[in-house]
Amino acid sequence: MALVRYEPWNLLNQLHTELDRFFDTGARLTGDNETNLATSDWVPAVDIKEEPDRFVIHADVPGVDPKDIEVSMENGVLSIKGERETENKEEREGYKRVERVRGSFYRRFSLPDTADASNISAKSKNGVLEIVIPKKEQVQPKRIQVEG
Repeated sequence: MALVRYEPWNLLNQLHTELDRFFDTGARLTGDNETNLATSDWVPAVDIKEEPDRFVIHADVPGVDPKDIEVSMENGVLSIKGERETENKEEREGYKRVERVRGSFYRRFSLPDTADASNISAKSKNGVLEIVIPKKEQVQPKRIQVEG
């Protein structure tokens, strides 16, 4: 019996990638083709939450060593990339199904102008990557007294 990798969402992921490439007008206008060059074998699920003083991103990256994760910020875009190591097992006879995807991943997020790029922090615990993006201190509007 041949080993067959079962990936039920593969076609949907390919469609998502192609739509991202098509609608990434910023990359087309600036000539930044990094998005098109980076390929992903899988895409981690993320939750993004806005709090009064920060943004928090949780990404599911089970089985990924924190040293294999790269988080970077450039031109208002937060990038997360990394790799889940492939197990080199010669014994394939016992496997009936392989569903856990191995290989590289890559995600990009546009951040609002209120994000403080210089104070972003990231930590990984129990297979969940947490990225905290503080908000910049907002300048309070100054009321100007009109003399009469």
